[in-house]
Amino acid sequence: MAEIIQDSPELVERLRDPATVREAFGDVISRYSEPLYRQIRRMVQSHEDANDLLQNTFMKAWGSIEHFRGEARLSTWLYKIAVNETLSHLERERKRRGFSLDDQEAALINSIEADTDIDGDALALKLRKAIATLPEKQRLVFNMRYYDDMRYDDISAVLGTSVGALKASYHLAVKKIEQFFSDDD
Repeated sequence: MAEIIQDSPELVERLRDPATVREAFGDVISRYSEPLYRQIRRMVQSHEDANDLLQNTFMKAWGSIEHFRGEARLSTWLYKIAVNETLSHLERERKRRGFSLDDQEAALINSIEADTDIDGDALALKLRKAIATLPEKQRLVFNMRYYDDMRYDDISAVLGTSVGALKASYHLAVKKIEQFFSDDD
């Protein structure tokens, strides 16, 4: 598990200053590319789609950087943009392909099995498949909590859902993953 990167007050100040915003945004890209890519990749499974969505995330962030005033944490703001981009992409793909949610789950599992870009042992592959069977929101909550070690308050800010509902979603996700593993034994 990787903990979410902590915000730098100095970086936020540089983002607010028109004289340093371009250089500071380059630092944002360097600092947040990897964790945002991992979050997106866990949702879409495709390396190409994840790269495109990461680029879209940074383009949207750059396009609205003048509106970022630091009321929210920079990391939370970026995750929110990335999650919204990813969910919009998944919805467009579902409509484009005429997929139901079950069809999309099957496609995710197939892409996991065919993925040569991510190494992992059989247990890690099985966990990725189990996560792919979760409903989108539970998958998001599980990924943010388990892999990124995000606090529920931060996930709440990203997803706009109460902490109590997020805890329930995470608990249900864990139970479904446990069930997935026990059904396979």
